This record gives sequence, structure tokens and C-alpha cells, in this order.
Amino acid sequence: MAPSNTSTTSSTGPTSGTGATSSNRPTTGSRPTSRDVAHAAGVSQAAVSLVLGDKWRGRVSEATAQRVRQAAQDLGYRPNLAARNLRLGHTRTALLVVPALTNEFFAGVYQGAARIAAEHGFGVVLYPSPEGIGPARDPFASARAALDGVIASSMAADALTAIRGDELPLVMLDSDPTGSLGAATVNLDIADGTRQTADHLLELGHRRILHLAADIDSWTFQVRARELTTRAHRTPDAEVRTVRAPLTMEGALTATETALRGPEPWPTAILCDDDKLAVGAYKAARRLGLRIPHDLSITGMDDLTLATAVEPELTTVHLNAERFGERGMQALLTVLQGRTPAQDDIPVTLVVRGSTAPPRRP
Repeated sequence: MAPSNTSTTSSTGPTSGTGATSSNRPTTGSRPTSRDVAHAAGVSQAAVSLVLGDKWRGRVSEATAQRVRQAAQDLGYRPNLAARNLRLGHTRTALLVVPALTNEFFAGVYQGAARIAAEHGFGVVLYPSPEGIGPARDPFASARAALDGVIASSMAADALTAIRGDELPLVMLDSDPTGSLGAATVNLDIADGTRQTADHLLELGHRRILHLAADIDSWTFQVRARELTTRAHRTPDAEVRTVRAPLTMEGALTATETALRGPEPWPTAILCDDDKLAVGAYKAARRLGLRIPHDLSITGMDDLTLATAVEPELTTVHLNAERFGERGMQALLTVLQGRTPAQDDIPVTLVVRGSTAPPRRP
């Protein structure tokens, strides 16, 4: 696009690449505008928009583009990105929907997502949907207008309907790849984590395992139950009993204490869906006078700070929360580019510590 005759012949604008003069600077204290840049460079505001929006090639000359950039630099001009994004219909903002902000794991997910977002000029807004409280009222007048896309944990999927987030580009975390609202999915290899844990207990000689399961109807916990049962069925004499508990230490304590006060044969190991549940199981064992791991082995999943705060330290599956968040944001950026993200699961690792040992002989 060629500059207009009026602006190119203006006697007040520079006619070479010497940049803005002091007389072209805005009044002290005011913020320079695109009009100031156009005036200083001797071009139209449309030309300024093209150059600073990097859409000038084939529409204005290289010399004109350089003159605009130099004038903008001399004036200290910064485009109003918010206004520009609104005109383009993009806010460069992603929403991360999680069950709770107080959970250390989801804090790591946020850190990873925010890191990748920042590298691409995006921001990440957190939207908690804690179980038992439910999502807050729609925080956006229109999610479509306020967001470019959504990353959501399967445990907070109900919140998507409230904010119409399922109508936006969507990436689901910890979700069934075959039934996640048609969205792209990013998963940790939870199935393999459960297999590693079950094999560890079985190889130690445990045959009576109590599964302390999270009382949440979510795909990620269904996977754990299925893999544990499959692994136990492959081992002669292995028996798995399942008890459910709220995903809290207090709920786990009550459920475990009730299970351990039941009739014989008692379990020699407890496989917990989460580290918080494992800490509740620790408390129940101590109340009943059981020693860990001499009388009872206990495992968790997540590898939270709690895992090394208890004594003995907890055998658990390390889940890389920050990597999880990074992959979630990378997947959303890929979706926004009209491409399909990779579907490979993020590897997990069993960390063996002091809470597991061979079962004590009768």
C-alpha cells in the first residue's frame, strides 16, 4: 500500500531515514500514538499499521518501512496490543480450568503452562472448580470474546459448560482420548504408573492389597483401578479389595481405619490413588499400632512434597506436573494453528522409598 499524497508531502515530516526530530515528539508526559509515528515518518497511519503489524511487504517500500520503524523507536512508541488483539478477534489469553488452587500438583501444571504461554506472547488465567463447591458464576461476559482457548482437567470438566468453554478450542488434561468432548487430550502415563506400583508390591511378595481409591468419578481414577485389577489377576493368589475415600487426608484416615478394623485376612499393602490419601492411610496405621513398612506397606501417586515429609518417606509415582502444563499449552497452541497435537503420553516413574518392604511372615 502506497503512502497517501498528503502525508508524503507534509513539510513537517522527515523526508529521509534520519528519524523523528525533537519538534515531532509528543508533548512531555503524553504517550506517543500511531498518528505521531505517521507524522514523524511522513506517512499515513495505515502505513504505520502495516509496518508495525509486519504486513507491509508488497504494500510499502523497504525504505518506508525502515523509516516507520525508526520513527517509532525514536518516539518510544509501543502499539496498544490489547486494542489490536480485540480488532483481530484474538486476546492471546488461555484459560486453565483446575479442580483447586490449593493442590500442589495443579500449581505445577499452571507454572508449566504459563512458561510456554509467555514464550508465545500468551497469558494464562486460572479458573478453579473445587469439588464440593462447584464453579463460580461465569467470570466472563462471553468466553468466546474473552478467551482464545481452554485447557481443562477432567476433574473440572463440569465447569466448562458454565463458562461455555466447550465451545472454544479445547485441550483436556488427564482425560479419555476417545471421549473428551471431541477435544485434543494430553495425558500422563497413569496406566504405566499403576503397573509399576502394582508390580513393585507383587514382586515384594504382597498378595493381599487394599486399593484406597479416590471417590471421584473421573477417567484418571478409573484407569488406576482397571490397571491394578489387571495386574493382580496375572498373579496367583493375589487379591485386591477396594475402598473409596474423599480426596482428603481426613477421608482417607477414616476409610483406612474402618478397613483395617474389619475381619481377617488383613491387607499387607495399601495402594493409594494419591499422596494425600497415602498420608491418611499412614495416620490410620499409626492409630492402630501398625508399623510402616514392617506391618503394612503403603504407596501413593503424584510425588508431592508430602511424600518426603512423612516418615518413613513414601514410595510413590513421580508425575511431572510442570511438564504436564507445558504439554497442555503446547497442544492448545497447536490446535489454534489448525493442527493436531501429538498424542503420546508423558512418562512417569515409580520412586521407591522407605514405605514399602516384603510382607511380614505370620
